[in-house]
Amino acid sequence: MIEIHAGKTAAKIINEQGFKPELFTSFLGASGGPKWFTLFGLDKYIFGEFFKNRTQPLNLIGSSAGAFRSACFAQNDPVAAIERLAKSYSQTRYSSNKPTPNEITIKARALLEDVFGDNGVTEIINNPTFKAHFIVAKSNGFIASENKLIQLMGLSKSYMLNRVNRKLLGSQYERFIFGPATSDLSITDSYNFKTQNIALTQNNLKDALLASGSIPLVMQGIKNIAGSPQGIYRDGGIIDYHFDLKINNPGLILYPHFNSEPKAGWFDKNLKRKVSPLNYDNVVMITPSKEFVASLPYGKIPDRNDFTDLDADTRIKYWNTVLSETEKLAEAFDKKLTVRENVLDIDYCDNRK
Repeated sequence: MIEIHAGKTAAKIINEQGFKPELFTSFLGASGGPKWFTLFGLDKYIFGEFFKNRTQPLNLIGSSAGAFRSACFAQNDPVAAIERLAKSYSQTRYSSNKPTPNEITIKARALLEDVFGDNGVTEIINNPTFKAHFIVAKSNGFIASENKLIQLMGLSKSYMLNRVNRKLLGSQYERFIFGPATSDLSITDSYNFKTQNIALTQNNLKDALLASGSIPLVMQGIKNIAGSPQGIYRDGGIIDYHFDLKINNPGLILYPHFNSEPKAGWFDKNLKRKVSPLNYDNVVMITPSKEFVASLPYGKIPDRNDFTDLDADTRIKYWNTVLSETEKLAEAFDKKLTVRENVLDIDYCDNRK
């Protein structure tokens, strides 16, 4: 049902000491829209059982959908919060199968209210253990425009620059990490994106989270987030789609993901470029097996194309089936912990330009 992959250092530690929650000091949540539904059962198990009663701080680092998940995990009842997110997102309906960016943004703000309830923002800011960090991409030049044609020109430029060298995207995007004022998160980025850390507050948390999931052309950008430089902020996955940066904090990094082949940024999705193995040396990935994915309706995991390819009733039924089926992944993970199987040591090829 599941596969567990690890960098060499992580595999050695896990195989020697066991899969213990105290070994982990960071948690990654990737972009991917409704792809994260495949991880729903694992999310509930990890934060409802595996990390239950934890007092040691855990940095939650997420972009886009991963940021929304992190916002759930940092609330007082993470299981109830992730269930609210899954229900609200999976049951989203639009006026047509081609809604406007304005309609999608309005629906996304309503989803935030469902996820946070009355006290969610305060709980996230004050959580001493689960420390949420939302990655957002400040967009410069054409990509900052809300004019569809101009924005498309900016994206086309990004695509071409990224094909030449990912570092060139730094002329269009800056990484902003919104996290606790007391955050000790430390990263190193070999691509040298300009990175700023901004403290989460009552005044900026919702906008920062919404910005982290504001996909270009699909949603409106978020303008002038409180406590940040003026400008337009968009989906954190543009820069950090599945992550290719080094987390310097001691300890291992737990990374539930929907496949075992992460891509650095949004524009790398269709490229052969791989992430650096050095950045995954202390990472443990938990992924659904190919057999599990093949067993799902349509033989695939959910994705944003389902909004346009399926009518609302069919899509919602399909997504609810997937959410239910992912309980099997939680059961499989629990079994692996019980029998203490050795962790697979995966080798990530590094062919970056």
